[in-house]
Amino acid sequence: MYRTNTCGELQLANIEQTVTLAGWVQKTRKMGGMTFVDLRDRYGITQLVFNQDVDADLCEKANKLGREFVIQVTGTVKERSNKNPNIPTGKIEIIVSEMTILNAAVTPPFTIEDDTDGGDDLRMKYRYLDLRRTNVRANLELRHKMTIEVRRYLDEQHFMEVETPVLISSTPEGARDFIVPSRMNPGQFYALPQSPQTFKQLLMVSGFDRYFQIVKCFRDEDLRADRQPEFTQIDCEMSFVEQEDILNTFEGLSKHLFKSLRGIEITKPFERITWQDAMKYYGSDKPDIRFGMKFVELIDILKGHGFPVFDGAAYIGGICAEGAASYTRKQLDALTEFVKRPQIGAKGLVYARVEADGNVKSSVDKFYTQETLQEMKAAFNAQPGDLILILSGEDAMKTRKQLNELRLEVGSQLGLRDKNKFSCLWVVDFPLFEWSEEDQRFYAMHHPFTSPKPEDIHLLDTDPGAVRANAYDMVINGVEVGGGSIRIYDSELQNKMFRLLGFTEERAQEQFGFLMNAFKYGAPPHGGIAYGLDRMVSLFAGLDTIRDCIAFPKNNSGRDVMIDAPSYVDPEQLNELHLVINTEE
Repeated sequence: MYRTNTCGELQLANIEQTVTLAGWVQKTRKMGGMTFVDLRDRYGITQLVFNQDVDADLCEKANKLGREFVIQVTGTVKERSNKNPNIPTGKIEIIVSEMTILNAAVTPPFTIEDDTDGGDDLRMKYRYLDLRRTNVRANLELRHKMTIEVRRYLDEQHFMEVETPVLISSTPEGARDFIVPSRMNPGQFYALPQSPQTFKQLLMVSGFDRYFQIVKCFRDEDLRADRQPEFTQIDCEMSFVEQEDILNTFEGLSKHLFKSLRGIEITKPFERITWQDAMKYYGSDKPDIRFGMKFVELIDILKGHGFPVFDGAAYIGGICAEGAASYTRKQLDALTEFVKRPQIGAKGLVYARVEADGNVKSSVDKFYTQETLQEMKAAFNAQPGDLILILSGEDAMKTRKQLNELRLEVGSQLGLRDKNKFSCLWVVDFPLFEWSEEDQRFYAMHHPFTSPKPEDIHLLDTDPGAVRANAYDMVINGVEVGGGSIRIYDSELQNKMFRLLGFTEERAQEQFGFLMNAFKYGAPPHGGIAYGLDRMVSLFAGLDTIRDCIAFPKNNSGRDVMIDAPSYVDPEQLNELHLVINTEE
């Protein structure tokens, strides 16, 4: 046995006990004839003490220890005279009588500390060292606990965990598939699943009325802070349910996770907002409602007064930042440059301060009377000390998205986006389709198996763009953490959906014939949802990126710099797979 205790459990109750610990050397400190070593394992840190006057050879051996050496020590637990309140074991120390160096270590390329000196690329290259850091390990512990609590809650709700295939057929609709060549079937390929969507629907046809799976999914798409080419979903499906049943069940799951993992008890129902209102008032289908600043449309007030920018606009809208009239010209210029960045694309920013006497002072005063500015002030219900920020543009949807970015930036500057405050809502009634001007065709807003709202089905023949989906997203603090829908379970309606999406009958049968055929044998009404586990963990942990809650993540280019993947394959292996690589641009 290498250890009798871990480095995170010994307390005053263990005084005078002889114990054996094993772990990594965090740091050493020499003070006169004493040497102190912080020994670390997964559970915490314990201080070791070596005394030159008691055992000179052992103390000399301790002086030669380097960072990250793996050692085993035996000694007696004593009360510390200089206690450390910052660690659980800070009231005790171990007076070492024996030490064995289990493995020496070279100096690591960065410090194994919470505030490390290692950059992202370096830490990802040596991820096995990065995982030794307390804060990174805590993220993975949170992830572990979340999966346990998910399973506990869903099991109590009579869900059954079922594994679905990882090697499936490709369905080139939406995000790109990762494809896998088949050696035994020359010229043919599997695909890695973007979602277990069709399999979980087949499980509903099979009578497994409550399914879930914590499942790896894959998408070959451009990456951002909240995206990885491989990610994990909490994937769920239920039979004999309507939308309200799904929302209540999984709102319950989220409340359970908040209570069990963060000690936060949410008693009120989650807010609900339609997609139309989310876009109108926030310019986003995943609005952050931790703070106000709802959009106010101003075109009826501000257009037609001789200000060319507004007079030529199709949309004029603004936000009111309470108490921010003290913003300096330098701060306002910085906000103007922020919205003019290429990734946002606004042409400029108009601002107006509500002064202490109630008058409004704006950056376009020469075009507007005080009477008009007071009308604008009333539209916001703005008070003295408030700051109004206005954007305009020729495309209403695009301008609202720009205004959303401005709203989030101002919210951050004013400290309104506290990571320890959580505001949850459901966004419902999405459009069923989105129109592509480039391709001159409809695409499914979610996926082709989403059911239209029953009251909108008649519009499929006359006005498909007006049809609302029986779909819903869960949004927490401006992050879409889950989404799902009530599914189509009627073969005729599913065929009509495929036709509207441009599928020929032959293509629909080739790709999804197995599902439509299954419907003919008695498919129950069903629906489901999938949570992004990585996003949920990062949200609960207060992280800015999901990479820090994944054990071995890819970087922003989709590469694993630790194992250097993706990589080239040996020509002999390519021959076995009947593949020829074309490297021409």
